[in-house]
Amino acid sequence: LQKELLKYKQEARNLQGIKDALQQRLIQQDASVLQLKQELLRANMDKEELHNQNVDLQRKVEERNHLLAEYKKELGQKDRHLQQHQTKLDEILRQLSEASYQQEGLERELEHKEALLAHCMKREAEE
Repeated sequence: LQKELLKYKQEARNLQGIKDALQQRLIQQDASVLQLKQELLRANMDKEELHNQNVDLQRKVEERNHLLAEYKKELGQKDRHLQQHQTKLDEILRQLSEASYQQEGLERELEHKEALLAHCMKREAEE
């Protein structure tokens, strides 16, 4: 009986050692699981933050695209106005050139008539 008792005590010690080792492993695994859960939580928080930043950036891009479209529209209108003003300016310059040409002709005609008048006055004075 004593032999058997020693045998069972030895077996109980062995089983207790195995149990302690398994409990130690379980504690380590629990710690590892806890650490992995924390890392997963951090990763999910980072992912959510990146998602929010991405949504914010997409909103900003849409706003900027909207502004860009408005600016392009305004620029198109200003280009049309500029083209209209350029056409008017070209017409005014053409009219000015015509008027200048006519003025030169009238000045030549005036000089010619003044010369004729001077000639007539000279002849009249001589007579």
